[in-house]
Amino acid sequence: MRTYSLFVIVLLCLGIIIVDVFTFYWLQSIIQYLNSTFLKTTINIIFWFFTVGLVSAIFILKVKMDAIPSQKKHLLISSLYGLTVSSFIPKIIFVLIITILYFTNYVTFQTDSIVIVPIFGLLSGFLPFFVIVYAIFSAIYRFKVYHITITSKTLPKAFNGLRLVHISDLHLGSFNYRYKILERAVKLVNDYEPDLVCFTGDLVTNYSWELIGWEKVLNKISAKKGKFSILGNHDYGDYAKWEKIEEKEINFQAIKDFHRNIGFKLLLNESVTIEKDGEKISILGVENWGKPSFKKYGDLKLALAGDAEPFKILLSHDPTHWNEEVVEHTDIVLTLSGHTHGMQAGIQILGKQWSPIKYKYKQWAGLYKTKIQYLYVNRGLGWIGFPGRLGMRPEITYIRLQISK
Repeated sequence: MRTYSLFVIVLLCLGIIIVDVFTFYWLQSIIQYLNSTFLKTTINIIFWFFTVGLVSAIFILKVKMDAIPSQKKHLLISSLYGLTVSSFIPKIIFVLIITILYFTNYVTFQTDSIVIVPIFGLLSGFLPFFVIVYAIFSAIYRFKVYHITITSKTLPKAFNGLRLVHISDLHLGSFNYRYKILERAVKLVNDYEPDLVCFTGDLVTNYSWELIGWEKVLNKISAKKGKFSILGNHDYGDYAKWEKIEEKEINFQAIKDFHRNIGFKLLLNESVTIEKDGEKISILGVENWGKPSFKKYGDLKLALAGDAEPFKILLSHDPTHWNEEVVEHTDIVLTLSGHTHGMQAGIQILGKQWSPIKYKYKQWAGLYKTKIQYLYVNRGLGWIGFPGRLGMRPEITYIRLQISK
């Protein structure tokens, strides 16, 4: 997991304290209407106790980071991250709204505001808090199945109606060995009785120890014609500190071996042929291909060098690869990607969607098409960083291939 310098940590804590000072100031305008001095004092003590505790925990974690085992480090950082977000965002929204209302004279904090102030305070502060808590404790594992139909004139007749399930970005460490949760996702996959199951990378966040115990769960995924997978940028161990290069190599090999252990064919810049009733399609898979700061291990030319059939499905973790090397550069009909997670936060209403991640990735979630070529970007099953999902539920994609009329 990414680490930050002491300077960045100090700035973060300073930001938390500044926001809390303003929050506390406006909070007094609300609790002044309480009749109980004891209750007022209790609220103030709890407020600053939480602030001091959070800032202290951040500093302690930073100082003792190297001494904490990697198995515990991920859980501690993500928990603290979730606690910080659930505290900081509601407070900053509360401060901004109340400040704007005050300086625009909508709220004067005089006697006539005795009801208005608490209402705005509750709505602007507690509502975002409850939304974030929901994102962390409920939505994060509320798996959603998206149904997609892909039509193509080049699809062989024997494969008309082929059922494909696409999953991505498991980040198994994020499940913290809660096997039953992912078993629900496995059941959803199997309920569609897929011909193919394709996994588009980021099996782990960094380490092979994240895989412990998951073989029994993921081995239950079934597909009539085969299960195929690729590596994501996190699978290489590039974001972890290694004392010896041999440790990184052993870690990487264990991750690659795990794909075979759960019955997936790991495609490393190569292609395989699927045959049915004398007709064929090709599944291509490349290693991670991304723009800086993401490394390029992928080699699409090498994957295409095999006996690729006219109808091709490409597995490529990073969706930026589609624009750079696939669309209008090849005859690949369908590309499956992941990587973005839809930022684990966004808005999806009436078929429209928005997320801040769109300003980094042109294609970041869902289906995209250019002429006769398609890209589908899966929102991921696991999580990284923020331990929750706001309007961007973990995804399983059911894709049906049909011959276009």
